[in-house]
Amino acid sequence: MKKEKVKVKTGSKKITQNKKALIVGVVLIAIVISILSSMGGVSRTVIHDDSSKNSENRKILNELSNPAYANLTALGKDNAKVIMVEFGDYQCQYCKRFHSNTKDSIITNFVNTGKLRFLFKDFTINDKPGDKASTLSAEASYCAADQGKYWQYHDEIYKNSKGENVAWVTKDMLKQFASNVNISDMKTFSSCLDSNRHADVIAGNNNLANNLGLQATPTFILLSTNDKPQQYPQQPIAIEGAQPYSVFEQIIEKIYSS
Repeated sequence: MKKEKVKVKTGSKKITQNKKALIVGVVLIAIVISILSSMGGVSRTVIHDDSSKNSENRKILNELSNPAYANLTALGKDNAKVIMVEFGDYQCQYCKRFHSNTKDSIITNFVNTGKLRFLFKDFTINDKPGDKASTLSAEASYCAADQGKYWQYHDEIYKNSKGENVAWVTKDMLKQFASNVNISDMKTFSSCLDSNRHADVIAGNNNLANNLGLQATPTFILLSTNDKPQQYPQQPIAIEGAQPYSVFEQIIEKIYSS
């Protein structure tokens, strides 16, 4: 199956690798939803079932819908009917736009009402050879998770994000963010960051994103548990780019009511 060409105006740059896109939930597709215009129009591709891959797909769905690290928690109730997973990069300014303009409304209207469970997974597409600032930021977030401050630290990074590869990510700055969110043991946090202790977590998230065929940040995968978390019978939907709240609202409500 040829990869669909998608022009993205509300997400960070795409990966140029030429490979098939695997969106689990028994499908081989490219991006399911992409921008058609600056007015926020969306287009859905045809999703093709492949029952021979059910076991493999269920395994990937389980990885997709659970935190990547033992010290992490998702936002929302475990039995929420809709799961939304953001794949993002801390240097990505479209990711920052989503967090500044849209995330709080989703949390208020869907997470806090029990409809949605929200997770974040790293997709460090802005790393450069010799300057893996996106990975370093992500590692810092897991050092914060070790002290129960993952989401506070996550939000603090995006609050202070300055752009892609403009040298704002330093260990000193990341340690300052930890102080800003009241990390209690700064010595342990600094040791964790200096040791690259959580590099394998970020690598696992990147592998998952690549296996899904994701091309840009932010990309959001939404799926329904249909009250049967072990099965996830419905095919996932992908939203690419910092879409307006109305796009998320429409899709979440449709999944929730299905």
